Amino acid sequence: MQRRLHAVSGVAAALLLVALAVSGALLAPGPAYDRAQVSVPPRGTVSVADLAAAVVARYPLAEQISRKPSGRVVVDYTEGDEPLSMTIDPATAEPISPYAPSAFGTRIGDLHRAFGMGDSSLGHGLAGLGAVALALVALSGLRLLITRMGGLRMLRAPVRGTPLQRLHVVLSRSSFLALLLLALSGGYMSAAFFGLLPSGMEAQPDYPAEFGAAAPLPVDQMPALRAVDLRDLRKLVFPYDGDPTEPYELVTRTGAGFIDQASGEVVSWLPHSGARRVYAAVLALHTGQGLWWLALLTGAAALAVPPLAFSGVVLWWRRRRARPRIRRNVALANADTVILVGSEGNSTWGFAYTLQNALTAAGHFVHVAEMNQLSAAHCGDRRMFILTATYGDGAAPATARRFLEILPKLKATPKRGVTVLGFGDRDFGHFCYFAVEVEAALIAKGWPIFSHLETINRESPQEFARWGDAIAPHLGHELRLVHIAETPRRQPFELISRQDYGADVGAPSAIMRFGAPPDVRRGIWQKLTGRAALPYFEAGDLIGIVPPGSNMPRYYSIGSASADGFLEFSVREHAHGVCSRFLHGLMPGDRISAFVRPNPEFRLDAGRNPVIMVGAGCGVGPLAGFIRANKARRPMRLYFGARDPDSDFLYRAEMMDWLSEGRLSALVTAFSRTNDKAYLQDKLRADAEVLRTMVKAGAQVMVVGSREMARDVMAAMDEVLAPVGLSAAKLKADGRYVEDIY
Repeated sequence: MQRRLHAVSGVAAALLLVALAVSGALLAPGPAYDRAQVSVPPRGTVSVADLAAAVVARYPLAEQISRKPSGRVVVDYTEGDEPLSMTIDPATAEPISPYAPSAFGTRIGDLHRAFGMGDSSLGHGLAGLGAVALALVALSGLRLLITRMGGLRMLRAPVRGTPLQRLHVVLSRSSFLALLLLALSGGYMSAAFFGLLPSGMEAQPDYPAEFGAAAPLPVDQMPALRAVDLRDLRKLVFPYDGDPTEPYELVTRTGAGFIDQASGEVVSWLPHSGARRVYAAVLALHTGQGLWWLALLTGAAALAVPPLAFSGVVLWWRRRRARPRIRRNVALANADTVILVGSEGNSTWGFAYTLQNALTAAGHFVHVAEMNQLSAAHCGDRRMFILTATYGDGAAPATARRFLEILPKLKATPKRGVTVLGFGDRDFGHFCYFAVEVEAALIAKGWPIFSHLETINRESPQEFARWGDAIAPHLGHELRLVHIAETPRRQPFELISRQDYGADVGAPSAIMRFGAPPDVRRGIWQKLTGRAALPYFEAGDLIGIVPPGSNMPRYYSIGSASADGFLEFSVREHAHGVCSRFLHGLMPGDRISAFVRPNPEFRLDAGRNPVIMVGAGCGVGPLAGFIRANKARRPMRLYFGARDPDSDFLYRAEMMDWLSEGRLSALVTAFSRTNDKAYLQDKLRADAEVLRTMVKAGAQVMVVGSREMARDVMAAMDEVLAPVGLSAAKLKADGRYVEDIY
C-alpha cells in the first residue's frame, strides 16, 4: 500500500511538483539577497518615532513607511504628482536606492503561487494539490526508506542498490525534512486561501470615532511611536497632509491600530489573533522572508525535486515493465500446483514465470498468485511453491506483507507439501530473512515441507538452475530451469592481450584485457576526450558474456574502469565451463559480444578510511582494479591467496609496482602448495591486532572469491573482531563488509 501510494502520488504529480520546485528554488535566493543589501540597527537603538521624524524631514510628502521581513525599510512618497518608493537607511533616512519589486521575481512568484493565473482559484488549487502530493510522497517515501534500510536507526547507513536507486534514496534522505516543511506550509497557506483554515488577515481595528482637538504633536514626540522599536514595525501610514482629524495607522509584530495626531496615543488597537500569528509564522517558514538561511536550505532541497521526480518515474516504469505477464495461468480450481510470489521490485515474478513454464512442460497444471492472496482454496490436494524476496534488511516484500497474518487463520493444508525459495543479497545482514520467517511459520503451522528452504543470491540464474535440479527428485521428473533475465544491448569487445597463469598447478587462469574494436563508432564525448568507444563501467561492475551455443549470460567481475581505456577481467578455465572454455580459446584480435551490468553493491566507500581486501585466485581481479585507481594513496591492505607463487600469482608484477607507488599499502600472501602451506584465514588470524586497529579506524572489508572461501574468511574475521565486540555481520549491516561471491 505504501509503495502504491508513493508511486501513484509521485508519478501523477511529477510535472506539477517539478514546476513548483523549480519556481520555488528560483525565489529562494531573494531573502538572502535582500538581507545583504541592508543594515539592521540593534534592538533598542531606533524607535519608530525616530525613523518617522527623519523620514518627514527628508520626504515631506511621505505617505507610508514599511519594513520588509529582510529588514529593508521603504518609504512611499510623492514628488510632484509622481508616486515614488525609496529604500532608505533605517537610522538616518538617507536614500539608498529606488525600490521596485523585481518583474522577474513577481512573475516567478505568481507562477509558484498560482501557476501564473493570478488570484484564480484554479491556479491556487493546483498549487495546493501539489503541496498535498508532496506531503504524501515525502511521508510514504519515509516509510519505504525505513523499511528498506532495516529500521529507523539504520536510516543514515550506506545506501545499496543501482546508481539510480542510490541517487533517489540519497537525495530523498537529505532533502526530506525541508521538503516536508515546504509541503505542510504550502498546504496550510492554500487551505487558508480557500477559507478552510483561518488566516486572521481579514481582522482590522475599529476606526476611531473621535480625535483630540489640539494641534498635532511632532511625530518624534508621539508616545505610541516612541514605544515601538524599529524591529517590530511592519507598516506606518501617515495621515493625509493637512487633515488633523485623520489618524496614523500602525501595524507591528503584535497588532494593528490607530494613533491620534493630537495626543500621540493609541486610540484603537487590535492585537493579532492566534490564527494570524500562526499564518505569519507559516508564511515565513515557507518563503524564508526574514529567515534568509532557511530560504537557502529549502531552495537547495527544492532543487532535489527534479532529479527525484525523474529517477522515481524511471524506477516506477522499470518495475512496471519487470513484472511479466503470467501466460497460461491455470484457474485455481483446475490447478495441481500453486506458486505464490513475494516480490518488491517484480524480479521474483520472472523466476516464478520460469518455474511455471518448466512445471507446465512437465505436465503440471500451475496457478501463480501473490502471497497476499493465500487462502484455503490454494491448499487441498496440491503442491505449493513459495518464491519470496526480502525487502531491505529483513522486511516482507510488497506482495507478501499480509502472508504471515493470513497463514495462522487457515485450517486447510497443501497435502502434497510446500517448499520455500528465498531471493536476496548477501551484502544485507539479514540475508533472505523473510524467507526464513516464512518457512518457520509453515513448520509451526504443521504444513508438510517436501524440500527445505534454499536461497538465491543476487538473482543468480545458475543458483536457480541448481535448485531446480535439487528438487527434481521430489517431483519425480527432471526440472530444467533456464531463467533468462532481460539483458541489455550487447556490443563488441576485442581482445587486446592475455596473461596466462596456473597451468602447472591444474588451475589454468588468464587475465584478459579487451578494448573497443577500431571500427566501432565513437560518440562525441569520446572523440573530444580521445577515449575508446567503451561503455561506462567501474572496477567491481560485471561483464555479461553469452557464449556461442548458449542463451544464458555468464558474469565476470571487471578489474578496471572505463577511464583506463580498457576492460579487464580474470577467468579460470573449468573442464565443463562453456563460457570459460570459450574465453580461454580466444587470441588477441578475437572478439566477444557482451554487455556491462552495474554492481553498485560492491563499491569502495567514499572517503579515506582504510580498506581490507581479501581475494583468492581470479577473485583478485576487481580488487586489482580498485588498487590501480587508488591515486589518492588511500590505505589498502590486500590478502591474496593462490596455489603456487611461481604459477598462479596473478598481478604479481603490478602489485610490486603498486606497493612502490603507495597505491597498495601492504600485501599479505597465502599459498596452499608450498612448503609454508597457508590459507587466507590463517593470515587473517595472524594479523588480528592489525586488522582490529584498521576496523576501529573505520576500515571497509571487501571479499572476493568462492562461497566456501568467503565462509572461511567470515569465520576468521569473526574471531578477529570478537575481542572488540564486533563481527562480520555487524560490519555488513553497517555497509562496511561487502562480498563478491561466485
